[in-house]
Amino acid sequence: MKGLRRGCLALLTLVTLQASAACDWPAWQQFKKDYISKEGRVIDPSDARKITTSEGQSYALFFALAANDREAFASLLDWTQNNLAEGDLKAHLPGWLWGKKEGDSWAVIDSNSASDADVWIAWSLLEAGRLWNIPRYTEVGKALLSRIVSEEVVKVPGLGSMLLPGKVGFVDDKGWRFNPSYLPPQLASYFVRFGAPWNALQATNLRLLLETAPKGYSPNWVRFDKKKGWQLKQDKTFIGSYDAIRVYLWAGMLNDADPHKARLLAKFRPMAAQTTKAGIAPEKIDIATGKVEGDGPVGFSASLLPFLQNRDAQAVQRQRVADQFPGNDAYYSYVLTLFGQGWDQHRFRFTARGELLPDWGQECVSSH
Repeated sequence: MKGLRRGCLALLTLVTLQASAACDWPAWQQFKKDYISKEGRVIDPSDARKITTSEGQSYALFFALAANDREAFASLLDWTQNNLAEGDLKAHLPGWLWGKKEGDSWAVIDSNSASDADVWIAWSLLEAGRLWNIPRYTEVGKALLSRIVSEEVVKVPGLGSMLLPGKVGFVDDKGWRFNPSYLPPQLASYFVRFGAPWNALQATNLRLLLETAPKGYSPNWVRFDKKKGWQLKQDKTFIGSYDAIRVYLWAGMLNDADPHKARLLAKFRPMAAQTTKAGIAPEKIDIATGKVEGDGPVGFSASLLPFLQNRDAQAVQRQRVADQFPGNDAYYSYVLTLFGQGWDQHRFRFTARGELLPDWGQECVSSH
């Protein structure tokens, strides 16, 4: 009888260990060690000023939520609120850039907002509130979303409501500048539940994605002229590279039941074909001509794991990620890898309505 009891206990221990291992995300744990201070600040070491961006904070909040890491989420949120939003995310959009200034002072270097970070922070707060049942997070998320609408959404004649990349600097007498990677379609779908103007924003965001890729490649930045509409002619700045890689990542991570996914994958098929043929994603693309240049870093390969529909092509990128996993000096490549590889490893999914479907084992949920 004792032997049987011992055997059962050993089995129970093994099951518990496996459940714990299932919810452990080694790449996230390493990211925390390499890039996040104990106070909850994501540090980009590539800049001498040891900068922190609202983007970095927003992505880390998402990964903490996907990993069921409540402690990291709370410290990231506190640091963001206290240092980027003057202590109150309900009252202030976060400044996008923080770091070392003259002498030894550390502060916000540029107080302009970055709407891509703002929408991810709002979404992460709302989903953390729902999944963890923490009303305070829901409350701050809703307030931040309202602030995004009042400070970063503009009506564009000929288009409708659009999300500006930030509060200031993207509108002039002749038109507007937009970044197609700033509003992931799944987040746009999620925000529709909060009413106007999100229904309109979801539709115009889709137009932004579909209408600015004449050769099937998305640009980093694009202008909409008051008189002439989208400016899609060849020039030195009309390229797709480090910003635009996220467009393919977001599209690939859409739920298969999302009505827009098939259209987006079809539109961007040239990117999939080019990567499959070359075995590596291009670093830069001339959007007007489709001419490619250079090889993208390993984060580009990770970004395309959800996007590529061909299993053999996926396997090539998966192997590159495994062989050349980003180190402690490649912040952006690392976050792209956490998104792309994390999705590829089924650590999270999005529903057709844009909610998070985390892969938390029962053990993970009950152990926090």
